[in-house]
Amino acid sequence: MSINFKHIYLNENFQSISYTTKPQLGQTLKIPKRDRDVHANKLNGQLAAIWSKIKKNNDERLAIALPTKNGAYIEFHSQAGKDLITKSLEDTRKGIRLLNVRYLGENKESILATVYVPKGKEAALIKKIRDYKEKETVKGNFKNKNLVESIEDIRLALAESLWTDSLNNMPNDTKKWCEAWLRTEVDSKSGQLEYEVLSKFRSLLDGLQIQYKQNIISFPERVIMLIYVSKKDLEEIIEQSDSIAEFRAGQETAGFWVNERNADQVDWVKELLGRLNIINSNVKVCILDTGISNGHPLLSPILKHDDCLTVNTTWGIKDHDTGSGHGTPMAGIVAYGNLEAILGSPESVEITHTLCSVKVLPPLNQPNTKMELWGDITEQAVSRAEIQSPTHNMIFCMAVTAFEDECHGRPSSWSGAIDKLAYGIDDNKRLVIVSGGNVREEIFWLAYPDSNLVHSIRDPAQSWNALTVGAYTDKVLVNETSYANHAPLAPSGCLSPFSSTSRIWETKWPNKPDVVFEGGNILVSPDNQLISNYEDYGLLTTSKQFNISRHFDTINATSAATAKASWMAAKLMYQYPEAWPETIRGLIVHSADWSNQMISQFNTDITRKSDVSELIRIFGYGKPDLEKALYTTKSSLTYISQQTIQPFVKDGNSYKTNDMHFYEIPWPKDELLAMENAIVELQITLSYFIEPGPGQIGWKDKYRYQSYAFKFDLNSPTESALDFKRRINSEAMSEALEEEEIVIATDSGSGRWQIGKNARSKGSIHSDRWIGTASEIASCNLLAIYPMIGWWRERHNLKKYDFSTRYSLLLSLRTPSTDIDLYTEVINKIKIPIEIEVKTGSNK
Repeated sequence: MSINFKHIYLNENFQSISYTTKPQLGQTLKIPKRDRDVHANKLNGQLAAIWSKIKKNNDERLAIALPTKNGAYIEFHSQAGKDLITKSLEDTRKGIRLLNVRYLGENKESILATVYVPKGKEAALIKKIRDYKEKETVKGNFKNKNLVESIEDIRLALAESLWTDSLNNMPNDTKKWCEAWLRTEVDSKSGQLEYEVLSKFRSLLDGLQIQYKQNIISFPERVIMLIYVSKKDLEEIIEQSDSIAEFRAGQETAGFWVNERNADQVDWVKELLGRLNIINSNVKVCILDTGISNGHPLLSPILKHDDCLTVNTTWGIKDHDTGSGHGTPMAGIVAYGNLEAILGSPESVEITHTLCSVKVLPPLNQPNTKMELWGDITEQAVSRAEIQSPTHNMIFCMAVTAFEDECHGRPSSWSGAIDKLAYGIDDNKRLVIVSGGNVREEIFWLAYPDSNLVHSIRDPAQSWNALTVGAYTDKVLVNETSYANHAPLAPSGCLSPFSSTSRIWETKWPNKPDVVFEGGNILVSPDNQLISNYEDYGLLTTSKQFNISRHFDTINATSAATAKASWMAAKLMYQYPEAWPETIRGLIVHSADWSNQMISQFNTDITRKSDVSELIRIFGYGKPDLEKALYTTKSSLTYISQQTIQPFVKDGNSYKTNDMHFYEIPWPKDELLAMENAIVELQITLSYFIEPGPGQIGWKDKYRYQSYAFKFDLNSPTESALDFKRRINSEAMSEALEEEEIVIATDSGSGRWQIGKNARSKGSIHSDRWIGTASEIASCNLLAIYPMIGWWRERHNLKKYDFSTRYSLLLSLRTPSTDIDLYTEVINKIKIPIEIEVKTGSNK
């Protein structure tokens, strides 16, 4: 039996080194060839027609005492299949702002950009075109050539120009709840401070007698509110308001899968209560759901009445969902993990965390509550929980998703709010665990597993910072003789029929789900009838109907999987109270792996990175292993480093990347060399939270969604420390070139990684593994963490360029033999003081 140790913390085994992003070859732009005079005259004519139309419209409105706005919304089109230089359309000094960027066509071949132009600044656009026609640069190119020649047409923006969801979801004559994304600024010079924008916009809505919700969500340069409008209302809002950035459809929440069990289980409950050992703990899991019936005897010891909260007092606090409820079954899994195993064992049961409940869903009979600004509801719920339990280490568990998904990976107000909550303020970060959402209809189950590949992860589970949970299943046994001729729909170890995926998302979005937990299966009859509520294929849990002797029931799908993930997170947080939320998320992902069944289900060639990229979009990083996440053993080491870093800096009038962290890991080198050609697995996971910028402004240039990004790299077996620094850091490379006449090109060893740099670098958690020989891995103990560009560096007006942030790094060495002792050599090395010069950035 192996001996378990706590993981090894690395607190001083790194240097902070000045870092500059390696120069990259610019992307080849696809710009149409134009006749200079003809094209300039065409665009000037279109602008003149737009200004004339705006003047006529404003004159007509003023003549009948209708208000007008102080600027214009203009739409720029690219030629199909060509680029549009969107960043050059903006001129913040003149108040000309890029509002949104959209793509049209089946293959998104056309680019459309909507721009706001203040009154009196129209000449700035005309000048760009005139300079293109009349002036040349010192190199002899037409001035503004790429920008002007990338523009195919300029049109006056319509309501469709500001609608960034699918046009099928746009309201017509029938009113719908929609999100209004309003443009704000960070200083008062522009007159667009958030409170001013909201005050003016609410006054406008009141004047138009448009219903709206008071709650809002705030992001950098955007504030969002929910309005109840027809298309005609949208058009009138555009006529009057200068603050619109975009409109989107409001989100409805999904229903849930809950099964029933009718047996009387009072004796089971009493027996288990006699074996409970509730440990005094600072860890609490807050379940954001339909409420929880905490009178259940298995829940009342760990869920106090004062910890049952609601975002709206008219909703109450009890579980209102039908049957056995939803929040109450979630609570049973979050509290106990595997109740079936616990009830079948005579051993004492330690409970090392307590629960909190915040009701975020209204009862079905409540009027006017079907549509809410769910990001704000989630923020309110988190705030209430933290006010109630200010000193606890909290984990937030939410298995509530949108009913339909039009996002397909694109950030929404809801997912952005979750990213904002996780990022927090200063060091007050949060671990948020969300369900990926379910495949719900029988017609799609009949097409399993192909249908799962085209069913998108549901909003808000595209959140970058949340741990998004999908589902696999091992439940395939049929114990009842009445179902002896039935069969499971999903094979053991494969994707649960309920689980959605990110298989159809664009590659720029994060890999979701992050991990998969047990989510249950579906039973199939000989005549192909499906039984989705077969009790043995769900997870045993607590029922809200305990007062009528139905103490237990089952729950399945990604709700059950999310509850199980939250239980695991609580176990880790109790074991490692000093661990950051980023670290707990990292440990869960770091411990995950794909089963052989997962790999074979979709004919994955695990040696092909393109195949592995597809696998991650289905199963995430796989099924987590609690023992691996909790413990280091003598033959399997895990290192943890939690560090603060300043990714960017202002240097004079320029803004650049600032620091990278360079690690020399205390490796068990002697033991590894002695193992020679024995196979060893090396795994690295990097986890951090980004600050979101969710407005749909093209997701590139200075309007990247992420505030920053980080990557990791490891030296190759033949690469020295100096060569490794040269390869990673262009500044170090330049210094080396000045000092030496010859620079030796080194192999980065990129082919050794299972996932590869491109696929693993999406989102805000990156993990990869290398399976090699012990002698190869022995020399690979140099690791770099380095920043990549984000809006903190590019949006200078927000003044985030000199802020610090943090990351968690996990690194493991694993050997198949339990007889090997890697641990002792490492511990002996760590006890020897290591003097490393450390340069740290300011933390703001």
